[in-house]
Amino acid sequence: MTTEPLESRSRRAISLSSDLSDPQAVPYFLWDEPMTVAELREKLRTASPPERTRLLGKILREARDTEVWMFTTPAEVARSWSAISRNLGRRREFWEFLLRSWSQQGRLDVDWAR
Repeated sequence: MTTEPLESRSRRAISLSSDLSDPQAVPYFLWDEPMTVAELREKLRTASPPERTRLLGKILREARDTEVWMFTTPAEVARSWSAISRNLGRRREFWEFLLRSWSQQGRLDVDWAR
């Protein structure tokens, strides 16, 4: 895991990656908040609820929909929907459609609030 302070990393060129299987890669969707995949996973694990919600919103808003599930689950998104949805911008309707479709198909066992 990188121990270099974020301020130092943001002053130099960051090489973004779409290889989210590499723990040392900086995900392309964190271009404005560079951290490695390992650091992101650690933050998601240890962050306060508001910070975790912010990060999940960013992932849902900026990452490819198929890659979102490397960091969370449909059930977690559904359970936290009312908080996460505020951070989605133009992607909110897409995720509402997906959650509603999965719920109607019986693929989502969690009740989610629209």
